[in-house]
Amino acid sequence: MIELEKIVRYLDDELRTKKVPDYPGALNGLQLANNGTVTKVAAAVDASLPVFKKAISAGADLLIVHHGMFWHGAKKIVDAQYEKLKLAIDANMAVYSSHIPLDIHEEWGNNVLLARQIGMNATEKFHPWKGELLGLKQRMDLSFDELFVRIQSALGGDVKCCKGRSAADVGMVGIITGGAGSEVQAMVDEGIDTFVTGEGPHWSYPLAEELGINVVYGGHYATETFGVLKLIERLKQKYLLCNYFVDHPTRL
Repeated sequence: MIELEKIVRYLDDELRTKKVPDYPGALNGLQLANNGTVTKVAAAVDASLPVFKKAISAGADLLIVHHGMFWHGAKKIVDAQYEKLKLAIDANMAVYSSHIPLDIHEEWGNNVLLARQIGMNATEKFHPWKGELLGLKQRMDLSFDELFVRIQSALGGDVKCCKGRSAADVGMVGIITGGAGSEVQAMVDEGIDTFVTGEGPHWSYPLAEELGINVVYGGHYATETFGVLKLIERLKQKYLLCNYFVDHPTRL
């Protein structure tokens, strides 16, 4: 049994929760408290009602998520929102969320963990946003087909791509997990030849063709399971806590 406050303080410090900028609805950090102690921690990508139910059924009293409870701003506490909060409070389950702080973390981040999975071990940061660098890049000497196989192996599922680059090699590869597909023009401007992300708007595909850049759409969910899995693994090592991953894929 570990004090919730101790875990929150550790995560906030390591993730630089108060320093890293994010979108208004992220509200990174502890989003819902419990009675103050933790015996089992669960992790998930999204703080949805089905995820809450699965985490509670598994006996978790702390749920760590990448996308928190307030993405759509202030909402009335009715219907599913009421049920979700009531279930968590009745089950004494706290909720902690980390979005961009987790994406860009140098050890636990979605970007770095995916990069390592596909053989990028000498990356540098790129793509500035509000004082932080959101992505990782590295020049790779391999064919697009080989890289695509590596990405499929790392992510599984239905990985899609736009093979817009005329050269057979991948050149400079850039990774920004999640929903960064709308940044195709920015990727070209920053010298990226092959862009790996989660999802993008429809128009990003024809634009990539016109601009001559490869884009791999690995799935928003699939590219962002790495960080929360790493977090609960780290908490298990540090505090000897039981852990559980709530796999609830959106297939998007």
